[in-house]
Amino acid sequence: MPDITPRLAAGRQLINAYGNGGFRVAGVAHAGSILVFPGRTLAWPVARFEDLAPQSLEPVLAEVPRVELLVIGLGPALRRLPDPLRNWLRAAGIAVDGMDTGAACRTFNVLLSEERRAAAALIAVD
Repeated sequence: MPDITPRLAAGRQLINAYGNGGFRVAGVAHAGSILVFPGRTLAWPVARFEDLAPQSLEPVLAEVPRVELLVIGLGPALRRLPDPLRNWLRAAGIAVDGMDTGAACRTFNVLLSEERRAAAALIAVD
């Protein structure tokens, strides 16, 4: 049986699991919402969709190398990202896509395996 596990460059981390109020990234458990970059994971103080604000995403703008695509896991259901947030990211040169948290986890893993400069902002779900 062929192994279909994506091959990743050294220092890259996949999202292994989500739910029960947290995530497992590269084998490490994280409670609550998180920001995931190819090489590191940060706690993210956004517990619900209504808490989304540009200042909560400042670490994405500061990341080196620069993030080109941000997927935002909006919790258990898809909602439209607020236009001011979408416009703020676009002005910074970052494409953004909002989706439910599970889809965002899977999408981030695909982008990572394609060696894209991506990040994920993930609201924890139960």
